[in-house]
Amino acid sequence: MKPFAVTLDKRAAEPIYRQLIRAIRAQIESGALQPGDRVPPSRDLADALAISRISVVNAYAELQDAGLLEAHPGRGTFVSVTRADHRADPRTLPSVAANPIAQSMLRLSARPGIIAFSGGAPAEEFLPVAAIRRSYEAVLERDGAAAVAYEETEGYPPLRAIVAEYMASLGIRCAPDQVLITGGCQQALDLAMQALLGEGDVVLTTNPTYIGFLDLARIRRCGVVGVPVDERGLCVDALEAAIEAHRPRLIALAPTHHNPTGTTMPLHRRRKLLRIAGAAGVPILEDGVYQELSYTGQPPPPLKALDDEGIVIHASGFSKIVLPGTRIGYLIAEGEAWERTLRVKQAADICTPGLNQRAMHHYLQSGALAGHLERVRLACKERLGVALDAARRHLPGGARWLEPTGGVYLWIELPHDGPTAAELYVAAIQHGVAFAIGAMFYTDPDTPGSGYFCRLNVAAQPPEQIEEGMRRLGAAWRALADRHGPPGAPLL
Repeated sequence: MKPFAVTLDKRAAEPIYRQLIRAIRAQIESGALQPGDRVPPSRDLADALAISRISVVNAYAELQDAGLLEAHPGRGTFVSVTRADHRADPRTLPSVAANPIAQSMLRLSARPGIIAFSGGAPAEEFLPVAAIRRSYEAVLERDGAAAVAYEETEGYPPLRAIVAEYMASLGIRCAPDQVLITGGCQQALDLAMQALLGEGDVVLTTNPTYIGFLDLARIRRCGVVGVPVDERGLCVDALEAAIEAHRPRLIALAPTHHNPTGTTMPLHRRRKLLRIAGAAGVPILEDGVYQELSYTGQPPPPLKALDDEGIVIHASGFSKIVLPGTRIGYLIAEGEAWERTLRVKQAADICTPGLNQRAMHHYLQSGALAGHLERVRLACKERLGVALDAARRHLPGGARWLEPTGGVYLWIELPHDGPTAAELYVAAIQHGVAFAIGAMFYTDPDTPGSGYFCRLNVAAQPPEQIEEGMRRLGAAWRALADRHGPPGAPLL
């Protein structure tokens, strides 16, 4: 066993196990540790460095997941002999800088008088404020100070149990101890990505994809590779080649009412996706936040409901269907993925606020969710119908879109002989309407045609505002097209 020097700063804000990962990784990549070299047993290294053994165990576990170490029971832990280089091509690494275009769009769309189709939040009038207020009051009256004390990291046990019951209604069989309560679905996604990905690892997703996946990958310095989508969601025939070419550590996608395109993967594609991922040993992170917002019957079961190998991590929450501000989400996982995600949650924020958890449990236990969801579905279906009718009448000839069967988004492709979506955005603001520029959702900004897409959250506005917003958008396009030159020419 080679001796190797590790220097740790126990006063630093960076966790000890993260420092240890970085130090061992550096020695492997520099050649100081060669393939086949044995590293010290976790207890011996912990004693030598005067740190907790769990820090060494966690560090070794992450390095094994990254393919840098191999554990052989009875023999020890060694630098991997057959390790593949899972680090991403630097060209696939997103910039860590904040997106100034997105920030500017948010500021512009918040101006008075703007009809904003640009956000991702539900309409305020859908939110059951009175019912939730009663739940908060009931919990405070019942539990007193316990309602605002720390909860277990895993979550308030009765809430975990009722979420497991709710999952059964969606076809997902899980026990309460497989449920992790999180600060919204976005945190659930973030925790899973932190648990499963290291800097430079590659994640496969759809192209285009949920911008939250791109933001999380940007922060974690992971490579993102997009797999094409069509009118039926992820093109699974392209998936095997992408796995072979890029050796991803994770596949992340929203198979039902996909954000931004609104597409839903049919059952046969879901089963094929699971077979391909299972054969390659690549876990799947499923964003199921729009699963319940279907308007034409039941969608196919979530991937987790079809998962016989335990490779799917299901993330969802109540932000889109109950109250965004409560930030109650959940993650369903098992085995090592569950343990690793729990450790990340413990380090991130100890626990999700207990009062919010208890109030959400009270609300779910009351049975009010089913009726509330039905009202939301009917209202969203009506608004989608209004948006489609208005788009046909007001948007330019040659504009195209799919008619989604659920969710809240309309994904529109503008005519390619007119202004791009980015060019249109400025004119649209001047006409009093805002949308999300489609190019921001692409993993590869050079994807042909990506500059001509717009995403509209049509559920965020009442019917009369949808009609007026579409009229304004069409007027903005025509005003710009009248003075628009060939593609790429400057606007006068």
